[in-house]
Amino acid sequence: MIDMLVRLYDLPDSTALYQEIAAKGITLRRARAFEKHTVEAFARANFSEKWASEVAVAITRQPVACFIATRDKEILGFACYDTTQRGFFGPTGVLESARGLGLGKALLMKALEALRETGHAYGIIGGVGPRDFYAKACGAIEIPGSDPGTYTDLLP
Repeated sequence: MIDMLVRLYDLPDSTALYQEIAAKGITLRRARAFEKHTVEAFARANFSEKWASEVAVAITRQPVACFIATRDKEILGFACYDTTQRGFFGPTGVLESARGLGLGKALLMKALEALRETGHAYGIIGGVGPRDFYAKACGAIEIPGSDPGTYTDLLP
């Protein structure tokens, strides 16, 4: 799967999106170190063991490099950055039951804004699945020759 490049200095304003999410009773925030086991378990149960490993890395970063969406003390989704490689976005996942609420885009934007705040001009979305989503959400463009990119010799 191809990687995509995002111009972090040219991200769209997400204020209205964040307000819409909050109006639905959903909180977007960084995971906390003492929630590591909970967020890891969420990623493992709903996505994959590999994503749970990346969540573990993201939560040990300072600042924590994992954003979560919660409602009524339940995790609805997460987004990480600076895990597999510095400057990379991902993994990210939203519960199937919570899709269509704008959480994927909101979590993406939180993570990309955090990358920008740490001094990156560009971010990379590695091993992209939904190319059209990323192109529309944040102006991501495909990086020629990036498949398989850094994702070679993967262990099971």
